[in-house]
Amino acid sequence: MNNSYTVVDIKMHLDIYTIISGTNRSGSNTLQVAKQYLHLLEKKEIPARFVSLEGLDVNNRNDQIKELEREVLIPSRKFIFVVPEYNGSFPGVLKAMIDHTDIEKVWWGKKALLTGVSTGRAGNLRGLEHLTGVLHYLKMNVHHNKLPISVVNKLMNGEHSIEDPLTLKVISDQLDEFILF
Repeated sequence: MNNSYTVVDIKMHLDIYTIISGTNRSGSNTLQVAKQYLHLLEKKEIPARFVSLEGLDVNNRNDQIKELEREVLIPSRKFIFVVPEYNGSFPGVLKAMIDHTDIEKVWWGKKALLTGVSTGRAGNLRGLEHLTGVLHYLKMNVHHNKLPISVVNKLMNGEHSIEDPLTLKVISDQLDEFILF
């Protein structure tokens, strides 16, 4: 019997990826970039789940949060957070969603990849550091390659996706590293 798989192949199939668009603003650049991450993972033949915070009631631990936990968050082993810059940090809606989950079941011991999105020049670097601190507190392993995407509004094309070759290469390389993480 000839097995044509490698240890990396087995590992990739055990990991369940979830991409979280870190804002509840409808039609945001963040949502579009998060969808592009989903598309790029699909091209790499990595199945992933997608979570948008649009329409999610994060004000308390409710049935909607519990269903999200049960169906998506708890089974996931790797999370990709695409996070916009809000007032020098990350959105409160993302923090509220995290706060109303069962942190031990949802987050502890899992892995995270962070991408910041900003129309400014820093790509939400400060917000990525704030989120890193929160995720470390939740005992998550945060990948070292945190990607700040600056002036995202100028990188987006008419179809609401990034087409800048250099930015796409950096995102692809970041994903390749995270797949092996």
